[in-house]
Amino acid sequence: MAAVPETAFRIQNNPVRFLPIANHTKGVYRGGRAGRCSLVRRTHGISLESKFMGEKMRACERAQLWWTDGPGRSPRLRVVSATMSLSQVPEKPLGLYDASFDKDSCGVGFVAELSGECKRETVADALEMLVRMSHRGACGCEVNTGDGAGILVALPHDFYKEVTKELGFDLPLPGQYAVGMFFLPTDTGRREESKTVFAKVAESLGHEVLGWRHVPTDNSDLGKSALQTEPIIEQVFLTPSLRSHADFEQQMYILRRLSMVAIRAALNLQHGGVRDFYICSLSARTVVYKGQLKPAQLKNYYNADLGDERFTSYMALIHSRFSTNTFPSWDRAQPMRILGHNGEINTLRGNVNWMKAREGLLKCSNLGLSKGEMKKLLPIVDASSSDSGAFDGVLELLVRAGRDLPEAVMMMIPEAWQNDQNMDPDRKALYEYFSALMEPWDGPALISFTDGRYLGATLDRNGLRPGRFYITHSGRVIMASEVGVVDIPPEDISVKGRLNPGMMLLVDFENHTVVDDEALKKQYSLARPYEEWLRRQKITLKDIVDSVPETERLAPSVYGTVPADGHDDTMENMGIQWNLWRCCYFLWQRMAQKLLVLWAMMLPGYYVRQEKLTFEYFKQMFAQVTNPPIDPIREKIVTSMECMIGPEGDLTETTEQQCHRLALQGPFLSIEEMEAIKKMNYRGWRSKMLNITYPKKLGRKGLEDTLNRICSEACKAISEGYTTLVLSDRGFSSDTVAVSSLLAVGAVHQHLVSTHERTRVSLIVESAEPREVHHFCTLVGFGADAICPYLAIEAIWRLQIDGKIPPKENGELHSREELIHKYFKASNDGVMKVLAKMGISTLASYKGAQIFEALGLSTEVIEKCFKGTPSRVEGATFEILAGDSICLHDFAFPKRSLPPGSAEIAALPNPGDYHWRKGGELHLNDPLAIAKLQEAARQNSTAAYKEYSKLVQELNKNCNLRGLLKFKDNEANIPLEDVEPALEIVKRFCTGGNELWFNIFGNTYYSCYCDEQTWWKI
Repeated sequence: MAAVPETAFRIQNNPVRFLPIANHTKGVYRGGRAGRCSLVRRTHGISLESKFMGEKMRACERAQLWWTDGPGRSPRLRVVSATMSLSQVPEKPLGLYDASFDKDSCGVGFVAELSGECKRETVADALEMLVRMSHRGACGCEVNTGDGAGILVALPHDFYKEVTKELGFDLPLPGQYAVGMFFLPTDTGRREESKTVFAKVAESLGHEVLGWRHVPTDNSDLGKSALQTEPIIEQVFLTPSLRSHADFEQQMYILRRLSMVAIRAALNLQHGGVRDFYICSLSARTVVYKGQLKPAQLKNYYNADLGDERFTSYMALIHSRFSTNTFPSWDRAQPMRILGHNGEINTLRGNVNWMKAREGLLKCSNLGLSKGEMKKLLPIVDASSSDSGAFDGVLELLVRAGRDLPEAVMMMIPEAWQNDQNMDPDRKALYEYFSALMEPWDGPALISFTDGRYLGATLDRNGLRPGRFYITHSGRVIMASEVGVVDIPPEDISVKGRLNPGMMLLVDFENHTVVDDEALKKQYSLARPYEEWLRRQKITLKDIVDSVPETERLAPSVYGTVPADGHDDTMENMGIQWNLWRCCYFLWQRMAQKLLVLWAMMLPGYYVRQEKLTFEYFKQMFAQVTNPPIDPIREKIVTSMECMIGPEGDLTETTEQQCHRLALQGPFLSIEEMEAIKKMNYRGWRSKMLNITYPKKLGRKGLEDTLNRICSEACKAISEGYTTLVLSDRGFSSDTVAVSSLLAVGAVHQHLVSTHERTRVSLIVESAEPREVHHFCTLVGFGADAICPYLAIEAIWRLQIDGKIPPKENGELHSREELIHKYFKASNDGVMKVLAKMGISTLASYKGAQIFEALGLSTEVIEKCFKGTPSRVEGATFEILAGDSICLHDFAFPKRSLPPGSAEIAALPNPGDYHWRKGGELHLNDPLAIAKLQEAARQNSTAAYKEYSKLVQELNKNCNLRGLLKFKDNEANIPLEDVEPALEIVKRFCTGGNELWFNIFGNTYYSCYCDEQTWWKI
């Protein structure tokens, strides 16, 4: 290496010099096969600009790296962060970026030897497979910086035995030691401190640290972005603890979790977020080599290990990452500790929230931990994890707590069992039992997984990711996202095929077999009497209704049985106008189709002129890019509105009591069913009604205090043993104001999740507010288990009484049950349409998943009631929302007396939400604007068109958020000769280019970017 002059160890204009260079044996020297090395030291007293979002780097966080490309080459200086993060991902939401939406699509595969014999060929073929699927990964603007690549293999004992002997310590026999793969800080002090803390935690648990090994790497081909976040990579070797009754893998799981907590505290890392320390794997069976690399770079980067002929394995699982909408990073590269994931978890927010709520019930008795020790392992899902990382964390918990790996995968990604008439009843009972324990992690996915004993792959219930496999006569199993990734002689192929939706391909190394999918699921379905357990424990609505006397199931009707006259105070108090009342009829008559179209035309809540409900501040999200929506009609077999509600048990246990829950066929309850639930005392199930109204005299300040009161009452009811909480606004009157049902549900749900009590109760809404599909979706999406829209039910009955709903063909009126059934059927179909456009198949997965974006709600409202929901535009506070409720209340109970027969009494108001009305809500299709457009077209009038354009621009500012955006002019104009000629640009206007463009921006936003007068003329 070329000599580095002493004077080089300073930054320009900075007189502070480095201390003497540390010994390279402590990890300061990192030489690769190309001779590159880096020398790391901290500097002080200067402020530099980092390249990410213009944030400044504190002086104490900077370091200099001197590095060279080999002998005779001049050294170059690179300034980095001394507390270097493993990625350039912002720790907190920044601008429009939010890490909680990070997802990725990738290429996965594995190679396995059924004999369990470790071979070099297995590793070599897996690395070749990875390279041949490079197109399934991605790179940034730097062609030599990848999104991530990695390989998971069985511990190469022969290799490690030799290299550790050179380091001065000997390894025990296979299975009697574990290996940890660590990404460590580049700063020497932080690195040594993290290793010391880990060793102390290990020793406190009874483990002996045999030694550390610096993993040789060659970063000569890495791009600038990957180099800026490249960690120091080391391995630790340690023995099992004789003090623990847990098996070795469970011991390593406990050690890794506890050491992460201790190291976060020692290095002052943000809780839940890993900055410059990460444990890739810690196991007695497997080890992970990965990084922010391209597939072709992986072998060269770890060539000292992966390229050694002694590096052998009986299986190898590979992964190349395509960061669909995420930042690349070293720690997010895959495989994870157990799995490699190609796909997206659409219901991630809900899955993570439910997992957090279940942490209060976890005992994990198989781990042998006390309640206090178990708390130290929490949270199960790190806040900084991607969807793949979150899935891996929960799957690992289930496996380490005692479940077989295939069983745990079947629980998290079940088949579409609800509508499959041909499925074996025992298997159906197994999946139904699993549904009582956990909601599906729904979304397009190919999951490959291994724990050292099992190696397998499975597809999601829709089969929306490819998976091909070969089984050879020579005893090899090869699975990958596509064929042609490994050369196999045709005469050696025994079986070839593809993974079907819900199918599992499983290799059992202990028995040296490929387990048939049918036989595998038969084995688990017969392991316990699931069907009998469900028959004894499952509760249905009919059971509850029958347990309550008929006289107690009747609620006072809002309306009578004669045509209505007088003042519709109930409807007006809940914000129901003529248009919305008519929608109840459309929903009943046209199976939700009309309603969905009308809702899409509504203005955002912050734009409306008149007071609106909280539902209207939310917009539904939908599937984009690599995440396809599903067809709820033609793909009905994979969809389900069924869900289990009520108290849950310990997720890690399998007992009969676990399925003692209420099974609903949909989220809607009739008034009779609601009354039965409120009065039930059935097999340990009791309900507590929480009044979500407050005295009007409290004014605008009363809303937030009432939400706090409701949350406190919910916690008290749980401590008193109630199993169901009913949030009811039936107590509203001229002196009391109803809290928005959505605010109440969101506040209670989030509060109970934070206290780990949400899974102890079911949460039911009895409200006059909801009546549209969007209302139902927001309530369920923010945590409601079931809904009784009692005013909508009464309104439909009144529609028939008033003659708005035609009678049957024989002249008879529809019964109340028939009207409610048709209304609920249409509502169910409408909700399923919303789920399907996000690529979600089951209501159980959608519940609490928060698949919405808030527009115009303040941070204080989001944090209390809708935590984790993106809200990029500030707006209404609790005080403003309370003001809307009070205004609606005053409209229903006016202070001044109205003359009999006046229009204000005789009819509900029509604010023109769906059709333009003078003095009503604004519409882009304003009659005056349309008239000017027609005049311009008929008379070829430029003046009329300019007037039309001016009117539309003004309307756009008051109807659409994008209407408030302005183009920022560049001070310096680009010379025309620097612009690519139009004739060259149009050559790229191909179908593939158009598809890419629409995928990137979303076809709903294309009007923001197109100039309608010139775009299509190019």
